[in-house]
Amino acid sequence: MRYIKYNDTTIRNIEIISESLHNLIFVSARYPVRLTGYYAGLIRQPDDAIWKQCMPDARELEDQTQCPDPLDELILSPVPGLIHRYPDRVVLLVSNRCPVYCRFCMRKRLVGSGDAPMGEDGLHNALSYIAAHPEIHDVILSGGDPLMLNDASLSKILTGLRAIPHVVIIRIGTRIPVTFPERITPDLCKLLSTFHPLYINTHFNHPDEITGDSATACTLLADAGIPLGNQTVLLKGVNDSVDTMRDLMTGLLAIRVKPYYLHQMDLVQGTAHFRTSVRSGLEIMRGLRGHISGMAVPHYVIDLPGGKGKVAIFPDDVEINGTTLLLRTYTGEQVTYHDLDA
Repeated sequence: MRYIKYNDTTIRNIEIISESLHNLIFVSARYPVRLTGYYAGLIRQPDDAIWKQCMPDARELEDQTQCPDPLDELILSPVPGLIHRYPDRVVLLVSNRCPVYCRFCMRKRLVGSGDAPMGEDGLHNALSYIAAHPEIHDVILSGGDPLMLNDASLSKILTGLRAIPHVVIIRIGTRIPVTFPERITPDLCKLLSTFHPLYINTHFNHPDEITGDSATACTLLADAGIPLGNQTVLLKGVNDSVDTMRDLMTGLLAIRVKPYYLHQMDLVQGTAHFRTSVRSGLEIMRGLRGHISGMAVPHYVIDLPGGKGKVAIFPDDVEINGTTLLLRTYTGEQVTYHDLDA
């Protein structure tokens, strides 16, 4: 399998001068830096919402309290590149490369660690595992970003999945419409439309990411009959206000993207400076419910450490004692979650 390639200037390692050079040199030695010319062009000024998502920050190296793999993905991988957390669905990591390396990435430990996609043997082993488990009905392609693969490689993966009778739903998690919208071509959309039912969850975090180009990319996908959802991460200093979140969620509906999840930050090492309190998230949800269309209100979820899975939390429907939250997983297990001070 091969990655899609455009000209050498479209996807490139960034060059930063002045005060950002220190961060680039020292942070990128541990956590690689990459962004597209398109996404860099959305930056209006240093330290704005776009800048914070893609530019290195010295605080990434100061975080020693959180875990590289808090969701226990390695433990939940029966074969390399495949995560089996829930009974009826799996995540297939087909790429470890993205057009932009988000500084808050849940797989910060992996992304950028080489440019090789999942190899032939790895794909064969993953497909064999899925075929041998008839309880698996739903496969999510993730990474990295699956749409960094070229059309032929995507077709091979999707064809392999569609050859397994019990795989009903295929989902693709991608930030390409946000960071590299020119990748969404009519040919790609035509290819994807041959594998229905196929869904795409993209990842807009801020209203400034909704542009004419990203809207066009989403329109091409939607016109190909692909339902579009969005997963937003709640990020301190980026989108942790009611007004910003209202603008984002209503803006997404306007480009035919259904808000799906609002994620509490995962406890990933190197990302602690983005973390908000759960109380902040609940206040934002209070500011959405009833104030904007119900279609624009996402599920607010915590993906619990230890591979316990996602728990949806609602205003006035969570047991809070100081900074301790008591949550119940989909299996009925009660789990204690430690929040930040408000």
